[in-house]
Amino acid sequence: MSLASLIATGTKVWLDGVEPDDLAANLARGVTGATSNPTIISKIIAEGRSAGLISDLIARGLDDHQIAWQLNDELVSDAQRMFLPVWQRTAGNDGYVSLELDPMIEDDSFGLAHAGRVKRYLELAGQWSDGHGNRMIKVPATAAGLDALESIAAAGVTINVTLIFTERQYRAARDAIWRGAQRRRNGLHEFKSVYSIFVSRVDVYTGEHVPGLGPAARGMAGILNAKRIWLANREFWSDKGLRLDQDIVFASTGVKNPDDPPDKYAAALAGGGIQTNPAATNEAVERSPVPYTRRVDRLPPPDAVRDIDDKVDKAAMERVLMEEGIDKFIRAQEVLLGLIVQQRLTHRTQGGRAVSGHG
Repeated sequence: MSLASLIATGTKVWLDGVEPDDLAANLARGVTGATSNPTIISKIIAEGRSAGLISDLIARGLDDHQIAWQLNDELVSDAQRMFLPVWQRTAGNDGYVSLELDPMIEDDSFGLAHAGRVKRYLELAGQWSDGHGNRMIKVPATAAGLDALESIAAAGVTINVTLIFTERQYRAARDAIWRGAQRRRNGLHEFKSVYSIFVSRVDVYTGEHVPGLGPAARGMAGILNAKRIWLANREFWSDKGLRLDQDIVFASTGVKNPDDPPDKYAAALAGGGIQTNPAATNEAVERSPVPYTRRVDRLPPPDAVRDIDDKVDKAAMERVLMEEGIDKFIRAQEVLLGLIVQQRLTHRTQGGRAVSGHG
């Protein structure tokens, strides 16, 4: 029935990616925003789409880290320009592109203690948001990320809190941002925040660590978790009198189980919030012969809910998924830097002059 059917339920659809061709195709279908991360940037570099820009940056004497972040900034800025009309039309309620802060902050080998990590999040949030109206800054719901949120929000930065797996993380992030928002010099007229709940990774976790779930509950923990947080978010903001929506973003919506329909999460969460879908998920939605209906506020059957609540240790789930999520983004950043090193070697063999090193 196409993405238009999903959007008609009340869902905003963003693209989990900033590849230019994917952006153009999805924008034409009604997608209204996008997100980026190191994995996405690495994929674009690996396909050779930024080779010319990388060579130019090498020739300018930038080191590998500087090149990585310049590329990130350029790609996100290009996406922002594509969605700027949406941002203008909705008066700041939609049309955003998210840039993820440096995942190496959370790498123990990076050498930062907790206070240093908090400070670095604040510094980078200010740096990468400056002058960008329709850019969101992704801050992870780690201990340091959560402790940085109040000050980042108070500074006027538009935040997308990422790597949220539990309601505990969501509430801590939301409360910190709301405290900070009330300290903003320019008031709350332009205040916007979103909270990215990772859905499919919860089902991967329960599939691996909670084998005792019954048939009705199997593969439903991520959906139940996301819907409960969506409901809690709607209730919290309902009496705040804000001009802009403070949205839940349903992230990690690509299916991991090959036996699941490719639009499993898109269909289950239709009707509210933002879905940041991979291009393949949006393609599946576009091809679906069945019209989408509002299901975001309908919980799974009571027996499935009881089974999940009885058997899933949320604290353990959060700990495991955070460790995996942080490691995934650190490894992706390392891959990105490795690709730049390869490009530097190619540049050198072709007679270019460059400064080596990682900064």
